[in-house]
Amino acid sequence: MIRSFVFSQGKLMSQDVGFDLLRQFLFDEGVHLWVDAEDATEAERKQLLEDVFSFHPLAVEDCIAATERPKVDDYDTYIFLVTHAVNYHADQHEFQTTELNMFVGKNFLVTVHDTPLRSIAKVTERVQRNAPLVARAPDRLTYHILDALLDNYGPALDEMSREIAALEDKVLKDPSVDILGDVMQLKTEVHHMRQIVSPQREMIARIARGEFKIVRAHLLPYYRDLFDHLSRIGDSADSYRDTLTNALQVHLNIQQMQINRVIKVLTVLATLSMPMLIVTSFYGMNINHVPNTEGAGWLQDYLVVFAITGAITAVITWILKHKRWM
Repeated sequence: MIRSFVFSQGKLMSQDVGFDLLRQFLFDEGVHLWVDAEDATEAERKQLLEDVFSFHPLAVEDCIAATERPKVDDYDTYIFLVTHAVNYHADQHEFQTTELNMFVGKNFLVTVHDTPLRSIAKVTERVQRNAPLVARAPDRLTYHILDALLDNYGPALDEMSREIAALEDKVLKDPSVDILGDVMQLKTEVHHMRQIVSPQREMIARIARGEFKIVRAHLLPYYRDLFDHLSRIGDSADSYRDTLTNALQVHLNIQQMQINRVIKVLTVLATLSMPMLIVTSFYGMNINHVPNTEGAGWLQDYLVVFAITGAITAVITWILKHKRWM
């Protein structure tokens, strides 16, 4: 689906015009265009990007093929941006990104994406309701789309934060549960977010520094605000990464403590049983004339042996408690 909006002096004059009219409007300095191509076929994209706007073949190729890394390219009369919208599904442990390509010129903005985007829908609604506020020029309209796109990072971050908090509670309440798989899955998603945010932040920083003449100087503070927003998102992603690392370390430490307790109990039991094992093993030797196995007083002799081993065990127990080893 390809939608088009025609503005003049900030007012919405027409919508969904044909390609022939779009070509004519491109040469009218008093007209601004916004063309949004959502889930368009490859043929429709090529016709729009090559035949109508005559964009550079490399930019068209990047627009048609998926580009994982956000970037901005300068083609003198326009700039080409690759950005990514995000969505996080906690139930599926899945961090999804949707590519949004933008061609920003002096009197036109072309946006291309494969699936519906909330940021585009939000700005479209604002354009139809109050066009002068957002659509006075393509660079301003681009800012509003990017601002709406970054606002959608908030719900994804909140969802991820809740899942990390639940994981921390699980570590403390039931250390026996194996959380390694969950932690590694979340760390993968956080790493994915950082891979998107970092180059996107650099892209916005270049625009905010005034590297591109297409973006007018009085709008640069607005793009710096976008940079600050992305910096906060990046800081949150770094914080989530550290939190997951700490949660995993706490989990491993608790498990190690549990193992140490088991080893401690087994060691104490082995130590306490040692005197009896020594004495009983002595009487278990396969030799003749073992002491105290013949004669009438053998019962008293065994009682004495048991008393001695019990006394030794008691002494060992006292020593272990005195040393606070048990």
